[in-house]
Amino acid sequence: MPLETTQQNPVPVRTVLRLVGEWIGRLGRIWVEGQIAELSRRGGTVFLTLRDPVAAVSVRVICATAVLDATAPTPEVGARVVVFAKPEFNSARGSFALAATQVKAVGIGELLARLERLRTELAAEGLFAAERKRKLPFLPTVVGLVCGRDSAAERDVLRNAAQRWPAVRFRVQQVAVQGPHAAAEVIAALHKLDADREVEVIIIARGGGSVEDLLPFSDEDLVRAVAGCVTPVISAIGHEQDVPLLDLVADVRASTPTDAARRAVPDVAEQLALVRQLAERARRSLAGKLDREASWLSSIRTRPAMASPLREVDKQLEQILGLAERARLSVAAAVDRRSDDVTHLRARLLALSPAGTLRRGYAIVQRKDDSVVLAAAQVAAGEHLTVRFADDQLRVTAAEQAPGG
Repeated sequence: MPLETTQQNPVPVRTVLRLVGEWIGRLGRIWVEGQIAELSRRGGTVFLTLRDPVAAVSVRVICATAVLDATAPTPEVGARVVVFAKPEFNSARGSFALAATQVKAVGIGELLARLERLRTELAAEGLFAAERKRKLPFLPTVVGLVCGRDSAAERDVLRNAAQRWPAVRFRVQQVAVQGPHAAAEVIAALHKLDADREVEVIIIARGGGSVEDLLPFSDEDLVRAVAGCVTPVISAIGHEQDVPLLDLVADVRASTPTDAARRAVPDVAEQLALVRQLAERARRSLAGKLDREASWLSSIRTRPAMASPLREVDKQLEQILGLAERARLSVAAAVDRRSDDVTHLRARLLALSPAGTLRRGYAIVQRKDDSVVLAAAQVAAGEHLTVRFADDQLRVTAAEQAPGG
């Protein structure tokens, strides 16, 4: 039932704290999981600060020394535990704590099983897909580096990168790489470098360690932060056999911090050697092409048409004159054949023409209308006729028909 208060009728602080304590007391005992961020002993009592493994929140846990010592192995700062505790609220101090009666260390097997479940879930979302990984720049001017404070990983990356490409510059973010605050600090550094437009690639580096030491680099929030980065990310966590989830979501996985430096920047000596090699290949290719063209030009110049152009002209002229003569002879022969044909045809025509017949002594009798008289019976007495000979003609008048005509 809500507490009814007004400005004129407020309740004292003790009443509010008492009611909060009563409400919390009704929660009963619960199992709580977290990571030990602080641990201190005072007499027979142990005070723990239990941090949430994902969110940046913590809670105070109080238990007897015997309860903590009964846990095997005895938990230390950074260990993951589950506690069976009752939420309690101290109304006198206004403070909240968990009164633990059992503390259980989370074993490696259980941690690995949880990581495998998380890996499966994130893979199903596509965060580890090859197609979403970005290509590294060939020659970055500025490289971001997230590493431990004064760590060997930082020295390895900086030294090897400087040896490979002395002109490269680094933006270094030193963070905690182990313990309850590691994941949050790495995420903050990652966001800062990703927001820097001069940074072209980011390296997250840490040396080797136990599974518990590398747990921050399998944090779900860190994995999602890397997946959301605009800048390509190289993961260089632990050794070759260590595979935190950060390795799977990063654009490139390096086996060591030294390998990360090798992948981030090219080797100036190798690049100069490559330039020399390519220049030599280009020189040989160009020289070969020039030699082939020179040989071709030399062979062209030695051909008769190029060596003596007038000789080729004379040859072509001779060929043209020969063809013209052949054409003239062919036309002349054709004309002669056609002339003979005309002569023969004329002779045939003369032999078959009426004039030829007339020259042999025959004559043609015609009427005035030039029709030919074929028989004497066709002529009437007194009819005027024309008798045509080979060279002239004669006009006559028919006297009478011949007997029997």
